[in-house]
Amino acid sequence: MSINNFASIQLALASPERIYEWSHGEVKKPETINYRSQKPERDGLFCEKIFGPSKDWECACGKYKKVRYRGVICDKCGVEVTKAAVRRERMGHIELAAPVAHIWYLRGIPSQMSLLLNITPKNLEEIIYFVKWVVTDPGDTKLDYKQILTEREYRDYQQEYGFYKFKAETGAEAIKTLLTEIDLDGSRQDILDELENAKGDKRRRLIRRLETVEAFIHSDNNPAWMVLTVVPVIPPDLRPMLQLDGGRFAASDLNDLYRRVITRNNRLARLINMGTPAIIVQNEKRMLQEAVDALIDNGRRSKAVTGAGGRPLKSLSHNLKGKQGRFRGNLLGKRVDFSGRSVIAVGPDLKMYEAGIPKEMAIQLFKPFVVNEMKNRGIANNAKAAEKMIDRQDPRIWDIMEEVIQDHPILLNRAPTLHRLGIQAFKPKIIEGRAIRLHPLATPAFNADFDGDQMAVHVPLSEMAQAEAEILMLGSKNILGPKDGKPIVTPSQDMV
Repeated sequence: MSINNFASIQLALASPERIYEWSHGEVKKPETINYRSQKPERDGLFCEKIFGPSKDWECACGKYKKVRYRGVICDKCGVEVTKAAVRRERMGHIELAAPVAHIWYLRGIPSQMSLLLNITPKNLEEIIYFVKWVVTDPGDTKLDYKQILTEREYRDYQQEYGFYKFKAETGAEAIKTLLTEIDLDGSRQDILDELENAKGDKRRRLIRRLETVEAFIHSDNNPAWMVLTVVPVIPPDLRPMLQLDGGRFAASDLNDLYRRVITRNNRLARLINMGTPAIIVQNEKRMLQEAVDALIDNGRRSKAVTGAGGRPLKSLSHNLKGKQGRFRGNLLGKRVDFSGRSVIAVGPDLKMYEAGIPKEMAIQLFKPFVVNEMKNRGIANNAKAAEKMIDRQDPRIWDIMEEVIQDHPILLNRAPTLHRLGIQAFKPKIIEGRAIRLHPLATPAFNADFDGDQMAVHVPLSEMAQAEAEILMLGSKNILGPKDGKPIVTPSQDMV
């Protein structure tokens, strides 16, 4: 499937195998760059072998330079000769020494892990942070499967039944075991059976559990993927490190958060290899869990990790959510071509479906259409010549302009767009001056007045968009307000 041609997009849990597919290598060291040579450290967070070269068509050691070595992997430094732009795309990974629970599914509202395992969020959190134990295999004892035990109870039962008679675990490993063993279809049937006699709060919780279980069944996501065994590392150019005047560096907060994860992970791996006592290893696993929590969503569970000056570090979640986040700030808030904005003024001579567009704005908005028509008529031989004629405002362009806009509606939008009538279509009319002219009857729908309000203009390009604008969105066809069906076109502003 082409990435430019798709019908829908779906967000899903990433399996460990999928994270390995994304990755170009394991990040093993917490270092970023060598402060003497100013070059990325090998196997570090900016490693050129993993993420690609810092300079176009040049390996790290300089043995291969120029585009003729495209695709060659240097036998000395291991860096592929390619464009430096790949450092915006290539990901790495961190192999965790112990499983870690994903904080979104633990602390979300409602907690997906809690609903799936039918363990209260408080107990779940105490298991993950090594305060309590959960029975994963009761054996021949009187204990129940998924029974929660305190540290004292766990020790007492060990003495009573013996060490190997039952199995209880703690930490994210315990949750991973429970999630791996879960039978989604069986859980669904059990919930449906319970629902028949349930009432009140119990019924509401069962319905929420059923929704979660069915969502996992239909989406083919494995519940065990909510516990991470490998952490993806985003490309270095998306968490840059810039040199300031005076030799100091300014780095993205994510680098500090990744560094904490790698440092704690390496220390945990070393302690496990040394055969350190379980209580010390447990404490280190808890610290690793907290480091990954801070990387994914800093401040969600406990006090936020802070940087210089006590400022909370911005985690991966902070870069996604909110007005300045990736979705609203970058994807929905993109600047678009074929648009402009200006102050609005009253146009009493206009029809209700017309809007006066300033000459210099109109010529820029409809430039490609005018250029195309000039080429068709033989007035200009090519696009460049046509653009030059437009720039010097050749008198012939205005007649063409009038014809081009004849059947081409425009969209006017006034922020804030609080209801559907905040954006409407109008037929453009070329006017002198620099203000957009609007019929006074059109102002109530936009909640606009003429004391300096600004409006944005957009040009629908496709034939379908133009037809939709003309048939459904034209100002004269939106007489009634959508909230109560009463006329929204009432005399106001200069008419009164």
